[in-house]
Amino acid sequence: MPDPSSPRVRLLVSVRDAAEAALARDHGADLIDAKDPDRGALGALLPETVRAIVAASGDRLTSAVAGEPQDGAQATACLAALAGTGVRYLKIAWAPGREVAGLTLPAGIPVIAVLFAEDGPEGADVPALAEAGFSGAMIDTRGKDGRRLTDHVALPRLAAFVAACRSHGLLSGLAGSLTLDDIPVLAALGPGYLGFRGGLCAAADRKGRLDPARIAEGARRLAAVVPRSEAA
Repeated sequence: MPDPSSPRVRLLVSVRDAAEAALARDHGADLIDAKDPDRGALGALLPETVRAIVAASGDRLTSAVAGEPQDGAQATACLAALAGTGVRYLKIAWAPGREVAGLTLPAGIPVIAVLFAEDGPEGADVPALAEAGFSGAMIDTRGKDGRRLTDHVALPRLAAFVAACRSHGLLSGLAGSLTLDDIPVLAALGPGYLGFRGGLCAAADRKGRLDPARIAEGARRLAAVVPRSEAA
């Protein structure tokens, strides 16, 4: 698992199949994320599709979204369904303040809690996630209506969220209809990952196909970011 205290910001690219996974692998993705863009923000793919994505990802880290459960028991079932696919991480939607009753995280696979920007997540939510056993936390947008992450959550709150994750030893991520131009501002906050789908697709259509030139440009821009430790 990457060190949450590392100054490097990595590029997460969400893919829908093995062909897109190979494309992301070959053009600079650090983490290849299995997701069905036709099923909302965190639509889970079938286990066999996730296995094919893992196989096509080569030496890149992989993750898979496991859906948007309503409670801990549903989350347990969603995570269990993908636990044997070979991914390095699992991601599950988790509402701020949700009770952990009924939640059992799969053994041996770090799980990332995904908080939706529309629910007003903040750094104060992070200690409970760490106590529940999550290995990381990410903010994404539930609605894919053209509004970006920063339309919902101000930069100081995003910075506080990332800092809280770091202080509690959690990997952090920021996503939500991001564009390439968001990279300098959000990377400066020091998250572990910036997550993309639509911003790396042709015509910015998240349900379309990934554009290799956009993936490569995203990787280039992230590589140009000065790490926090060097900027201090």
